[in-house]
Amino acid sequence: MADSTRPLLFDSDSSESKVPPSRSLDETIEQCIGNFGWAQFLQAAIVSFAWVFDAQQTFITVFTDSQPTWHCTDSYRCNSSSNMCNLPKQTWSWDFNSNASIISEWDLQCAGSFLKGLPASSFFLGCLIGGLALSTLADSSLGRKNMLLFSCLIMSLSSMLTAFSTSIWVYAFLRFVNGFGRATIGTCALVLSTELVGKKWRGQVGAMGFLCFTLGFLSLPMLGYMNNGNSWRYLYVWTSIPILVYCILVQIFVRESPRWLIVKGRKEEAILILQSIASNAITMSFSNLCLDVQEDQTKSNPDVYDAIQILVRKSWSLRRLLAVMAVGFGIGMVYYGMPLALTNLNFNLYLGVVFNALSEFPAFLIMFFYIDKINRRYALIGFTALSGVSSVLIAVLGQQKGSLQIVLELVSFFSASTAFDMMLIYTIELFPTCVRNSAIAMVRQTLVFGGVFSPVMVAAGRENQFWSYGLFGLVIGLSGLFVVGLPETRGSVLCDTMDEEEYKTWANEQFIG
Repeated sequence: MADSTRPLLFDSDSSESKVPPSRSLDETIEQCIGNFGWAQFLQAAIVSFAWVFDAQQTFITVFTDSQPTWHCTDSYRCNSSSNMCNLPKQTWSWDFNSNASIISEWDLQCAGSFLKGLPASSFFLGCLIGGLALSTLADSSLGRKNMLLFSCLIMSLSSMLTAFSTSIWVYAFLRFVNGFGRATIGTCALVLSTELVGKKWRGQVGAMGFLCFTLGFLSLPMLGYMNNGNSWRYLYVWTSIPILVYCILVQIFVRESPRWLIVKGRKEEAILILQSIASNAITMSFSNLCLDVQEDQTKSNPDVYDAIQILVRKSWSLRRLLAVMAVGFGIGMVYYGMPLALTNLNFNLYLGVVFNALSEFPAFLIMFFYIDKINRRYALIGFTALSGVSSVLIAVLGQQKGSLQIVLELVSFFSASTAFDMMLIYTIELFPTCVRNSAIAMVRQTLVFGGVFSPVMVAAGRENQFWSYGLFGLVIGLSGLFVVGLPETRGSVLCDTMDEEEYKTWANEQFIG
């Protein structure tokens, strides 16, 4: 805990103010907040819970858009091994109600792969466009908290309206809107939760979000099993109402990031928030709080797209951005593709999704307990390589080795999940506060962009698994090599301006040299 007798407050007439200590904003906030207390835990827990809804909306189509099972009603003209599209409609029937899936409700069983995959593709397309349109608002005008609220409201309302879809086209459009709103939720939740604490707890707080995403992922097969045989519309209702309740909790209990407020020149608000979440008994006031922040830092108020312009203006930040985006593309392709490709394995779909969700728990435990000890670059290279090798082996073995395939699939998905989490933490540490949210958002966009290609590869892999698992392995394995030229950030102090980050990079290079 910070020493409350140490002069955090400096008066302009005091002798101590003549030579103020040189402290970064990161050090000042950490000193003001003190140890990780209940106030910070409550903030981080509520913010991180947004990942539960993020996961539910991302993977919900695995069950709502699934191909239902069917049976023959006329044994003379129907055979269960036949292609149902070549059979007269009166010779077969669905095992459950026709409204159990959009496929059976809207008679899409014989439709082309484009029409069947349109809702899922529309969702990811909405994520891409929403990320581009909304990503910088959290850095520029709205801030982290308001952006999180706005995104959750869009996702909740669109999910509720999806339950009243009248056709595949309306359904696909609402999935697009849902993806548009969902695009920035994980980004804002991760950045806001980690900016409310000092560097000592940054990794653990970031891992809380990954745990919540896992819980959301794990809740889907349970909801799907409970709803088995009932209308797919209930799943959207059940997942939309809790988001509205969550928005109310965020509005009441969650505070804006003090880092973002200080960078925007709103120091009074930042100090009030620091007072409300501080775990030690330090009294602060704006008139005498000494924040060692450069003047141009608080005046840098970029508009909506300035954050991206700042990122690409500096050669070092552009190299970092392109590298982490390349890694994110490969990780995203495997992370979002593996659950979809479970239908290509000779294994129960519900159990497969449950096992995939459970495999994220070890990834969370690694991040939570060892994030402060793990070398970021080596970990990313190792986990992407392990995922790649396991995925390629699935294609090599073929469906004859079904039990071994599911084991390799879980190893590959676990490795991709760990790399996914590590990639986001690494990106937070690579970029300063003024552009951090935008950098995270762009990395998440490439993760989603990799997921856009996954359904196409999964469909092609039904005939030859090389086009799914084989390509998954090659892409993620090669993408991990892009981190070789990036700096190591374990235990580093978060910078707040581009100049600070550039100076820190230069100083590290001089020290190594």
